[in-house]
Amino acid sequence: MTDKLIFEGACWKFGHNIPTDMITPAHIMFKTANEMAKFVLETVNPDFPKKVQPGDILVAGRNFGCSSGRALAAKALKATAIGVVVAEMFSRTFYRNGAEIGLPLLEAAGVHDLVETGDRLRVDIATGLVENLTSGRSLQGKPLPQFLLEMVRAGGLIPLLNSNSKFFEAPV
Repeated sequence: MTDKLIFEGACWKFGHNIPTDMITPAHIMFKTANEMAKFVLETVNPDFPKKVQPGDILVAGRNFGCSSGRALAAKALKATAIGVVVAEMFSRTFYRNGAEIGLPLLEAAGVHDLVETGDRLRVDIATGLVENLTSGRSLQGKPLPQFLLEMVRAGGLIPLLNSNSKFFEAPV
């Protein structure tokens, strides 16, 4: 459970069309999420799994998490302890998988051109604001709907179902 909706950290920038097979290569598929985190995105940037820090922010271009519906890709990313993933656009399956486990995600057109690896960013998933604290530039992304914000706060779909969320109250 987290009340955190604003994330600040170092940026890790990735390109367009990053498939789940690159996020979690086949050789790590039968490991625990914490073990997978040691290899996540290694074929795209070998430094990422070695140097990513809790709270860092992953930024990608269009169609992040495309290809297979490999749900373990979102779990492996969450296990790295990154704060949030911001992309121009997510594959719908990856977006759903990330939301279901409480991985904070934000779509923000133009974010790929706004940042570089190493920039310091602040991301507010409730308002959709993405600020590059290094360059002083910012842009407006698509804020998460209340239901998804509640799911992130709860830590995913199962914890949300087990909570006393207003989304599951019986009609009066």
